[in-house]
Amino acid sequence: MRRLKRSGFFILFLPCMLAVIWTAYEIFGMWANHMATWKQTNTLQENLEKEISDIVIINVYSETGNTSGTGNHVDCLSSVLFSTEMQEDEIEDRMSKYYTFDEESCHVDKTDDGYYSININTSAPFADNIEGH
Repeated sequence: MRRLKRSGFFILFLPCMLAVIWTAYEIFGMWANHMATWKQTNTLQENLEKEISDIVIINVYSETGNTSGTGNHVDCLSSVLFSTEMQEDEIEDRMSKYYTFDEESCHVDKTDDGYYSININTSAPFADNIEGH
């Protein structure tokens, strides 16, 4: 009878334990994704400051989540708004040793105010995290 009670307790406790493990895994994944975005944004800012001598950073923005709105995935988005006397193609040339420029994952844009914006959007380490759903 004692063995039956232990087995019953284990069977009832197992789903709760699995739910706790799954929740802990998702929370760890969220933390890891946010840390990856933070690192990507800081690296982008450091690379800009290293390559562009007259840079004035106006705003730094980062976002972790489903940034495109399509599908169940998590992205790391980093964006830096800055001013410089350089032209867009010269900025891309200087930054091309760090990034591959395309229209989706990495690009430089000139705003209406005359500032430049560089945006990097990469897949997160835990791309199938609950944060992307």
